[in-house]
Amino acid sequence: MYSKKRKIFGNLLTLLIIIAILVVGYTIYSKYNYNNYMKAEYIRGNSTFERDSNIKYSDMNSYKIENKDFNDSMFYKEIEVYPNTVYKVSCMIKTKDVENEKQNADTGAHICINKTLEKSVNVTGTTDWKKVDFIFNSKNNTKLEIGFRLGGYSGNSKGTAWFSDFEIESGVADTSNTWNYLCLLFNNVNVNIPTVDGNQHVQLHLTKQDKEDMRLCIQRFKDALPELSNGKIKANCEVFEVDDEIRTMSFDDENGFYVSPIDVQKTIDKYIDEGKYDHIFIAFRTGDINSQSEIPVNDWIGLGGMAYRGIGFSNIRLPNESNNYVYKYDTRVNTFPEEVYIHEFLHTLERNAEEYGYERPELHSYGKYGYKEERLLGLKKWYADYMNCTIKSPEGNIGLNAEIFTKKPAKITDFEISNKLNVLKEPENIIEEIKCFIDRAVQLFSGNE
Repeated sequence: MYSKKRKIFGNLLTLLIIIAILVVGYTIYSKYNYNNYMKAEYIRGNSTFERDSNIKYSDMNSYKIENKDFNDSMFYKEIEVYPNTVYKVSCMIKTKDVENEKQNADTGAHICINKTLEKSVNVTGTTDWKKVDFIFNSKNNTKLEIGFRLGGYSGNSKGTAWFSDFEIESGVADTSNTWNYLCLLFNNVNVNIPTVDGNQHVQLHLTKQDKEDMRLCIQRFKDALPELSNGKIKANCEVFEVDDEIRTMSFDDENGFYVSPIDVQKTIDKYIDEGKYDHIFIAFRTGDINSQSEIPVNDWIGLGGMAYRGIGFSNIRLPNESNNYVYKYDTRVNTFPEEVYIHEFLHTLERNAEEYGYERPELHSYGKYGYKEERLLGLKKWYADYMNCTIKSPEGNIGLNAEIFTKKPAKITDFEISNKLNVLKEPENIIEEIKCFIDRAVQLFSGNE
């Protein structure tokens, strides 16, 4: 009888130990299980990845990244996508003490496509749960890595970010050839420019004549696009005067000082959140010959090829001298004053063509094909042939593929009719969790971590 009781007690003890081991094991598993997500950090050892059961938005444990020092870290998952399709990835983000290493860097807690510059807005500082959407076009890809990141390509961040409730849906892209342009005239520039002797304070303003010249140029740009492209592209342009000051400017050795999207992010967000625009022009002064006040820029009047939230972004710089005819129509001097707008927008189409996998000549390679700037018309003939794919080369006619005129940025309005997908769905039961565990073990064993 005594031995029987001992046996029962031994069995119960063994069972309790097994249960305790399972509970401890599951607790550890729940804390560090990132399901099928891969983890990456720029500076190894500066970041920790955990599942948080205390700070969470819903029933699921949140995904926590803590950058103990400045770092660029993320977890990501490869998903299958249909080419030339618009997608929206959403999640809830909460942050604590998130700060960026570089001032005015496009970094923080956000959603992105790994190995690209495409990303959502950033969440920084200390914030409660906030929904973040990331909208993109898959272009010619069949697989992409969707990342949830603390940091970014343009700099590192530190602090803590929690991510939760991942969703993804596909939409219906707008494939019309009518593009909507947001044209912002910044009345005031008020910046401190670093110099060898310290900081130089520069204040500049658009004059009434400046704004009149810009409005006329934008109207001519609107009319020139269908004319030059033989109707392949059409334009709607909305012009707004902006009293928000440009308070910071970005810098690189090639261009000198320029206005990046992050320099005017708060202003342009007011306009593009409604999902209406396909391209952004901003016009501003960088010098005034009368006041001897000037911001150092290299040899450019317009600067393009940039993007913000997938939308092309171009600088239009006003000349230092008000009598300059670069933006003025005059039959004796300049009959193509809209050239800068055309040129900078074509840089966006050039970049888009490359991302979609279309062959095209470089926009600046006109001399290679025998084109020259004409006195009154500039490079108008080159732009027309570039847009109509009628540039003669040994391989035949080259230029922009006509399809690129319908490849506009993905926008929130593309999701009025949408299809929710399950590729980012969290496991909801023990069987799904075990499957994720096995898949994760296979990833680790194959060396994909």
